[in-house]
Amino acid sequence: MAEYGVRVSTGEAIGAGTWNRIAVSIVGTLGETPPLRLDHFGKEFSKGAVEDFRVASPQDVGRVLLLRLHKAPLLLPSPVGPLARDAWFCNWLQLTPPQGAPLRFPCYQWMEGSGILTLREGAGKVSWADDHPVLQQQRREELQARQDSYQWKTYRPGWPRCLDEKTVKDLDLNIKYSVTKNVHFYLKAGSGFTEMTLKGLLCRKGPWKSLHEMKRMFNFHKSPAAEYVYEHWQEDAFFASQFLNGLNPVLIRRCRSLPENFPVTDDMVAPVLGPGASLQAELERGSLFLVDHAILSGVRTNVINGKPQFSAAPMTLLYQTPGGGPLLPLAIQLSQTPGPTSPIFLPSDNKRDWLLAKTWVRNSEFSVHEALTHLLQAHLLSEVFTMATLRQLPHCHPLFKLLIPHTRYTLHINTLARELLIAPGQVVERSTGIGLGGFSELIQRRMEELSYTALCLPEDIRARGVEDIPGYYYRDDGLQIWGAVESFVSEIVSIYYPSDASVRDDSELQAWVREIFSEGFLGREDSGVPSSLDTRESLVRYATMVIFNCSAKHYAVSAGQFDSSIWMPNLPPTMQLPPPTSKGQTEPEGFIATLPAVNATCDIIVTLWLLSKDPGDRRPLGTYPEEHFIEEAPRRSITAFQSRLAQISKDIQKRNKELALPYTYLDPPLIENSVSI
Repeated sequence: MAEYGVRVSTGEAIGAGTWNRIAVSIVGTLGETPPLRLDHFGKEFSKGAVEDFRVASPQDVGRVLLLRLHKAPLLLPSPVGPLARDAWFCNWLQLTPPQGAPLRFPCYQWMEGSGILTLREGAGKVSWADDHPVLQQQRREELQARQDSYQWKTYRPGWPRCLDEKTVKDLDLNIKYSVTKNVHFYLKAGSGFTEMTLKGLLCRKGPWKSLHEMKRMFNFHKSPAAEYVYEHWQEDAFFASQFLNGLNPVLIRRCRSLPENFPVTDDMVAPVLGPGASLQAELERGSLFLVDHAILSGVRTNVINGKPQFSAAPMTLLYQTPGGGPLLPLAIQLSQTPGPTSPIFLPSDNKRDWLLAKTWVRNSEFSVHEALTHLLQAHLLSEVFTMATLRQLPHCHPLFKLLIPHTRYTLHINTLARELLIAPGQVVERSTGIGLGGFSELIQRRMEELSYTALCLPEDIRARGVEDIPGYYYRDDGLQIWGAVESFVSEIVSIYYPSDASVRDDSELQAWVREIFSEGFLGREDSGVPSSLDTRESLVRYATMVIFNCSAKHYAVSAGQFDSSIWMPNLPPTMQLPPPTSKGQTEPEGFIATLPAVNATCDIIVTLWLLSKDPGDRRPLGTYPEEHFIEEAPRRSITAFQSRLAQISKDIQKRNKELALPYTYLDPPLIENSVSI
């Protein structure tokens, strides 16, 4: 008879405790014990409890390999309803054998209803490191079970594939929002839409009467950043600065030669550059930049309130003033085809014409940002990374331990988006200028050209030629965070992979990369996205890319949505009149009539308020309350990572004190570990 000590930690979330019976089976090199019930006088497994038990094994099982958790209803026969489903969240178990040191078994999973869950001792093990057939078999069985639970589907042709579930009600508890987060989300959504309804705005299908009337909307949960937008939205310097530090800071690139379809002349830009200035000289000096929304050319548009909506595909030329001065717009063309009906708008034009041209560019920013920068690259690709991690990496794999915190709630929020945002009749179709059809078309187009370079921030910055443009805080802060993540990942990889060959020989790692390539990037070899990894260096870059895009990149392009949109003329979600085909025709009433209807405006603003503010139950970047790594070496790396992020935050906050508009969208304590909203 061998006696073991068992310590069990139950989670602290609402509903984490259970009334069910819990038992353990100990699997060793010499056999397996029968289920040994964990029981003592009184209630066990309450929320937040850490409890000790003693169990006796009728035989010697040898070296411990696995621990099986058994969960069954307390009452017999099996009850129905809530008692039958009584869920339990187990943090971890610690097994103390008759001889030897205690063994920690991380769990951090929900068990719902009756069932058995097999756990590994917590040391990270790559696929080739397991030395016993029982352990190898356990890896295969765990992955098969997860592949059965999390299956792929095609939501729309040409999109990255996604989780095959229709509603969040169908989701496994392990990927669902917590009770706290769910309640917070729906209360917030309800309060926002109720406020708009009571003000009589959500049911008004007509245009705004004036900008003054629109200011009523501005009192909806405004922030200091939103107030700054309201005060400066008409200024050229602020218009240009949003390409650097606004919600879509990923399009601007250095212009080395003017596109043939954008025939800007020296005379056109002389009022900004000065008499006798030469565009060619400025191109050679590297002071000109281009934002091209060509991907919008010919995209299908929506019908809102029975009225057809309109879109443009503008090109915007920008000038970096000398001595670190402001970035300024030089010229805007609202189509990709120059000609008499597509004039080039200039800062020297009539003030109303120029403001309308800038507003059309801002509408294009909305469409490209929401469909591509945000939905595709921040949400859909993060879902692919999450799915592949769950399906191809077992719990004991060091990459699973590294990545799983960066997948938290991603499958829930994306499933919810397919219910409430990008489904027929929902927000995107109801209130955006290009609608669901246009979103789908943009994503299909972008998927045909999306590159690995665009997903790796240092390479993306170099490819766009924006390494030295001043005041580009998205770049500055993003590169600091990329460097911190890369250093952390490099340390973890060096602990578990002694050589390049050990990377090549990890079959689970290779299956993970291959699945991301095939299901997420649809097997497009010209994307540059790898379908296999051959070196430790390539693995570090790849895992850094995954973590950065699931955390910092998502926050940078989502947190500012409400700040940018609450004053709607700064980021109109649709345009109700076509782009101007000549100059000198813009009147104040025409500008207002071009902007979205009242109900569409409010629908989008409430949605973006919901999606860009703290949803509760959040975990900042580098915060790992679930201790998947138990060894000292990776735990030291986590501590070093957290220290580096803290220093980055101090530097950002110090700089922000000197800025009229602080850039906070990449301050580490504000960034969430994962795409959860």
